[in-house]
Formats: sequence, C-alpha cells, structure tokens
Amino acid sequence: MKAKSIKGKSPEEIQSALEKSMADGFKPTLAIVFLSVSQDRTVITKLLDAHDIAIFGVTTSGEFIDEVTEKGTVVMLLLDIKKDHFQIYLDEYPEKNYRGTASGIAQKANAKYAKPAFLIAGSHLETDAEQLLFGFEDVVGKEVNVYGGMASDDYTFTEQFVFTNGKESNQGIVALALDENKILIKGKATCGWKAVGTEKTVTKSEGNHVYTVDNIPVLDLTTKYGGLENVSPDNAGLLLEIAANLPLQLQREKGDPVMRPGLVVDWNDRSFYCSGSVPQGSKVRFSLPPDFDVMEKVIKGIEELKANEMREADALVVFSCAGRILAFGPMMNMEIEGVKKIWNVPMAGMFSNAELARATGGNLEMHNLTTCCVALKEK
Repeated sequence: MKAKSIKGKSPEEIQSALEKSMADGFKPTLAIVFLSVSQDRTVITKLLDAHDIAIFGVTTSGEFIDEVTEKGTVVMLLLDIKKDHFQIYLDEYPEKNYRGTASGIAQKANAKYAKPAFLIAGSHLETDAEQLLFGFEDVVGKEVNVYGGMASDDYTFTEQFVFTNGKESNQGIVALALDENKILIKGKATCGWKAVGTEKTVTKSEGNHVYTVDNIPVLDLTTKYGGLENVSPDNAGLLLEIAANLPLQLQREKGDPVMRPGLVVDWNDRSFYCSGSVPQGSKVRFSLPPDFDVMEKVIKGIEELKANEMREADALVVFSCAGRILAFGPMMNMEIEGVKKIWNVPMAGMFSNAELARATGGNLEMHNLTTCCVALKEK
C-alpha cells in the first residue's frame, strides 16, 4: 500500500493538502483522521466523501504526523488499501452494553474475513474500554489483534466523538476491520514508568473506585509516597499531579503491569476513581515521576517490535496518552521523533484518553500514560 500523511489548521488547509497529495495520481481509499473537537467534523467528512474516501475518525487532545505536536488541528493518514481488504463500522452503546456492541461488530467482520484484525476508538468518559476488548475476544478469540485509543476533547473532559462517513457518536465505537490475510498489523503498548516501593494489596475497591490499599485510604498512601503538599479540594493542580506523576501500577499475573492513575477524589473517604478497573485483592505499586528513561523505553520497545515482528512497514498509527504530554511537555517531541525514525514511513498520531492494546507478554488491556504504536503493511 501507499501512504501519505497530511495536516492543517482548517478545512481549507486540509483540502489544499489533500489535493496536493493526490496530484501525482495517488488515490487514497481510507483516511485515519485525528482532529480537535474545535474543528468542523462535518466539513472535513464531506471533503473526504467527495473523493470517495472511507473515514476512521477520532477527536483528540493533540495531534501529530511527525515530531511536532499540534493542538486544535487536523491530521490524516491517507492509505490506498484495496476496498475489499477493509471495512469500517460505527455502533453506539447508550445502554452501556459495551461488550455486546463490540461483539456485534466482531461478528460482522468475522463473517467477512477469515482472520480479522481491528483498529478501534471509543467515546464517552464512562465507557469501560476493557469490555469493548472482551467483546472482540469473545468472537474472534484471545489472540485477536486489536489496537486503538479512547477519544479525547482538548482536556475539557466533557464530550468526545468518534466518526465515519455520515455518522458520529459521543457514546460509541468506530472500528476499522482489516483482512489480516492481506494487511499485516502489529502493535506494541509501552509505558516506561518505573515502579517504586513494595507490592501493596488493594483491600477495598469496586470496579474502578479504589478505597483503600493496605487498609489505608489510597489518597493518604499516595500523599505519603509522593511527598505531596496542600492535599485538599482547594488545590486545583492536585489531580493532575497524581494522574501524571504518581499513578498506580496494577500488577498482572501475565505480562507487564498496566497503569491506573487516579482521576477523581472522593474527599469524604479519601478514595479515588481510577481510569480503569482495579480489582479488590489485586497488587499495585506506585510510580516514580517520569524522566528521560521513560521515553527511551518506549523507543526501545518499538525497535524490538521492528526487529522481531515487523521488519518493514507501510504506515504507522500512534495512540499516546494525553497525560504523557502533560508530564513531558516539549520533551514529548523527542519520543515521537524517535518512534518515527524506526520505520521512517508516513505516520499519524493522537493524544488519547486511554490506549487499547495487548500488554507486553500479556492480555488485551486498557492502558494509561502509555504509547501504543501500530504498524501496517500490505502483504
């Protein structure tokens, strides 16, 4: 397949970039679109419709096609994949039937392809993304390739969208199903945050609501390990500091740990709500604030993916946690540049509310503070 990436600050700039990309006869059939909620999705969609280009679209908290991160813009990865080799589905889950909705999409793809793989994105902050992943596993099997991220909204945490041609949803899933017998897809999710201290036991939790760890309110324990000051509802920056610098690392029996940052504090009992489920009785460790080693680990992880599983690629899609750019600031450009250099192919990436991929050596997981890189190649 041939791929090109474009970006712009307005529909007019995107139209110009699209026409320029097609001037040499390039005819994309698929566009992976990452854009700010401030952009006019309707205009962008109609622009691509006019060229008969299928859309996999997600709103973000930042976008990039190279090492320069943008905000408030539109980026696209344009691909000329044969139309028989992919299908896009968009379905909603207003009744919160996440697993069933994903299973329905997987059943349609499974009927179309002998071996389907998926790029997915979901919208709405309450979405249990792990249940979406389980839905694909239920139909296709435990080894199904599924990668993606959760839509974001420029850090407003109000309303996120997924969209395709003629349809969008603020409480739904968009899925790009690929014929894996024709399109090779490989990905890796790498966090890099270092753990600190001994394993501790979650002594009381319900779903993603963590009350106590080692019988101590989780906020108090986090305060102790992080040396936090002014731990009160009046500290506007407290939650950001906890989420970006002191997330919990949920230990897994199989594979690498997954990150579970605290996002909302219940001041009545000093508990907090994490980004994903933290089962009662599970083991957690705290994290050290990130440094350069975190970015180096991500780049090394992708280098290993290339060396061991994907020597060549036609295109690269990146889902990076919105919390990473808050933690790294301008240094984030170094990580993106390092990732792009590995294959040096057209790329599009977004800063997401969560990342969806198989944990290294483990199962499909919802991740946070993680970078998920997905490489595509036509066989």
